[in-house]
Amino acid sequence: MIVLDCRGGMSDSPKTEWPIGGGELGRLIRQKDWSDSPLGPISEWSNSLRAAVNLMLPAAAEMVLFWGAEFAAVYNDAYAPTIGDKHPRVLGRPASEGWAELWDDLKPLLDGVMTTGETVAAKDRPFQIDRQGFLEEVFFDISYSAVRDEDGGVAGVMCIVSETTKRVLAERALTAANRKLVEETGFLRELFEQAPGFMTLLRGPEHVFELMNPPYQRLIGGRNVVGKTVREGLPELEGQGFYELLDQVYRTGETFVGRGAKVILQAADGALEERTLDFVYQPIRGADGAVSGIFVEGSDATDQARAIEQLRIAQTAGGIGAFEWFPATGRLEVSDEYRRIWGFSPDAEINADLLVALIEPEDRGLTGVERLEAANPLDYAEYRIRRPDTGEMRWIARRGEVIDGDARMPRRYVGVSWDITEQKRVQRELQALNTNLEAEVEARTAERDRIWNTTSEPMCIVDLAGVFRAINPAMERLLGWGAGLLVGQSALDYVHVDDVKASADTIGVLAAQPGGEVRIENRMRAINGDYRLISWTVTSDEATIYALGRDITEMRQTEEALRHAQKMEAVGQLTGGIAHDFNNLLTGIIGALDLMKRRIQQGRQDEVERFMDAASTSAQRAAALTHRLLAFARRQSLDPKPTDVNALVASMEELLSRTLGEQVDLAIDLETGLWAAYGDGAQMESALLNLAINARDAMPNGGRLTIETSNVTLPEPARPGDGPAAGDYVSIRVTDTGVGMPPHVAAKAFDPFFTTKPLGQGTGLGLSMIYGFARQSGGHLALDSEVGRGTVVTLHLPRLMGDRVDTAASTPSEAPRGDGETVLLVEDDAQVRLLVMEVLSELGYQTLEAHDGDAALPILRSSAKIDLMVSDVGLPGVNGRQLAEIARETRPDLKVLFVTGYAENAAQRSEFLGEGMEMITKPFALDDLARKIREMVELTTKNG
Repeated sequence: MIVLDCRGGMSDSPKTEWPIGGGELGRLIRQKDWSDSPLGPISEWSNSLRAAVNLMLPAAAEMVLFWGAEFAAVYNDAYAPTIGDKHPRVLGRPASEGWAELWDDLKPLLDGVMTTGETVAAKDRPFQIDRQGFLEEVFFDISYSAVRDEDGGVAGVMCIVSETTKRVLAERALTAANRKLVEETGFLRELFEQAPGFMTLLRGPEHVFELMNPPYQRLIGGRNVVGKTVREGLPELEGQGFYELLDQVYRTGETFVGRGAKVILQAADGALEERTLDFVYQPIRGADGAVSGIFVEGSDATDQARAIEQLRIAQTAGGIGAFEWFPATGRLEVSDEYRRIWGFSPDAEINADLLVALIEPEDRGLTGVERLEAANPLDYAEYRIRRPDTGEMRWIARRGEVIDGDARMPRRYVGVSWDITEQKRVQRELQALNTNLEAEVEARTAERDRIWNTTSEPMCIVDLAGVFRAINPAMERLLGWGAGLLVGQSALDYVHVDDVKASADTIGVLAAQPGGEVRIENRMRAINGDYRLISWTVTSDEATIYALGRDITEMRQTEEALRHAQKMEAVGQLTGGIAHDFNNLLTGIIGALDLMKRRIQQGRQDEVERFMDAASTSAQRAAALTHRLLAFARRQSLDPKPTDVNALVASMEELLSRTLGEQVDLAIDLETGLWAAYGDGAQMESALLNLAINARDAMPNGGRLTIETSNVTLPEPARPGDGPAAGDYVSIRVTDTGVGMPPHVAAKAFDPFFTTKPLGQGTGLGLSMIYGFARQSGGHLALDSEVGRGTVVTLHLPRLMGDRVDTAASTPSEAPRGDGETVLLVEDDAQVRLLVMEVLSELGYQTLEAHDGDAALPILRSSAKIDLMVSDVGLPGVNGRQLAEIARETRPDLKVLFVTGYAENAAQRSEFLGEGMEMITKPFALDDLARKIREMVELTTKNG
């Protein structure tokens, strides 16, 4: 007979029911009627399903397989106890039916694996499950992996789990126990330090001093022996037997009690003296039961052994009465202080029966003849007596011991008693105080609850995993979610996706550093789908995070509206300033051209040159204004290079001196060992010259201008945007002794077109240009000014992280001529194209032209010789940079010179330009263009 084997193949072996083995679940699978299961009859199960079941059933790990669109469940014997009384009814049933109580939690996990095919894993994952007729929180280590069918698609999810509930709960209990242990350890340490008797703690078989209290240090003459062994710290004990005694206690683990032991110790003055000690060597055991150290506790009994009379006086002064009782004869001897405590006259006869009769009936079991058979009838006890002289009830404490006798001296009982009535009164008062404190705590708790319930600010409590444990009514009202909907859910599930990482990081910080305080803003999703921006103040303890929030949604909207209004006002101011200046410049250009035209018509060519110069001057001023606007907007084309700032400043000293004039003293202070800066050297020179001119104009009666360089390392600013990012900078500090600026003027100093100079003497773009250059270079510009004292402007430029590169300045020369090389010009502006083509022809170049990128492509793809392509960056359609990339596909060695008036992506030349590419900025002098073209053509010829 031919049957389907476990791999889905055909076999000639005798029919065997599948699955083979698999324990109880294997038997249930074989016996179950699968017709009502989404999986269908077992004979129709796919090969991949059968293979997954074969893999799962014998496994020792807890495994469950969810198969198909309805996630029908099949699991193994190890998993069955995990689901309690759900087994076996959930076998073969959809997960939404068998795990209904946690389906909202489980479904996204299964859907995620089915959709992406990626494994989902987690440690100590919490679930709310009903497996014994009630919901309980349990924890699992989970690994959910995709199981693929024969076509490679995801057909099911194999879940390998391990319940960690007991461990998680144990860890929580351990955390609480550790916290309590720390508190108790601190208390015990205080007791240790304040204990009247001497104490020390010895660790290890060498008996190393780990702790000692002040009485012990006094006992050994004030020596500090912590960290030393007993043999090192107390060498005078050699030969007295104490080393050996400690070794014995450590080896056997048996306590040793010494009474009246004689020991020779070194005193504070270095002399040896004999002391009488009562002490205990108590072995300390670790968690494994092994002895790890010895606790030494005792008292110095030297003085007690010296004077009995002093003892009597001390008893009287201390209110302690002594007694000695001989049961064999009934004789009882008491001290005078004992009589006073009990209320007996000095000559009254006292016996044991009389004393017992004076004890309150409820306390008589603590004393009397019936206790004589106890191990120590005179163990410490407290009882009440009724004084015979006043009838007053007093509390008495008693302690004593049995002294065995011999034939000549019978057994006797020796002890002391003292009045503890006052101590008991204090105890009662302390108890009453504790009761009052408990009431006060309850009142404080009620007050806290009132704040929680009545405040208008959102408050919540989450655990260290970020799961909501409680939310207050204000948070319910703000977001619309009831406490029943949020509690038990992850707080991060309700945080805007862009804020999740920062929020999760905050939870991690508070979990790692309990007790800290963190401020954070995030957007929380409300029940209607909107998000509310909340500013949180968050703190934590060892297990819980507490958050107090404030809804700042409307406040931020108002701030954004204000910023927009301010932005529009700035745009209006900028537009007006540009229009004013350009109208003036265009008037000069148009007027000069108009006059040139008239003079030519009149035949007065000798006057034309004057108007040509006027038009050229206005055009140059327009070009300078454009560069300043681009610098302010941080869109100028920069050519950042390693720059020796000291060398740059020194090279400008003569120029600056001539610019400042004789009335201004120039002082330059250059720091030795100055770092190299990374920036555009030409722009640095322009910025420094601008600052010098501003300083000169601020000192109409002369003064002093100081230029300093220095290395600075700046911290993070207090608020983002308030200053440069943290890091190393090269600082150029320009200080004048001019008139200075009041605060309201200094606040506008970087605004475009803002100037305090007379009309026509300044554009108001100088400082804004420098500010834009600094920010575009990754640095910062700072200004500090005071009326009557002058102004300090500090330019911070980023430090070059690498080797310094020295660059030599080039000297302008006449425009070089070409030698018949071919230049392709791509320029969309017809006038510019005409001028450049004319210049190239005059200089001896062969020229090809195209009005845009699309027109240039056929030329580049042809066999025409091209030594250099000169292209505008901002072409319509295919831009200049894209055109260069296309050209390099067929002409990989083609040199490219870009021409740009403004291109956002070309602002940083080093990032925009590739190998064999250069850039020149509009407007440019035709001689400068000719020199750049010649330089690149010669490079092409050499490489060719």
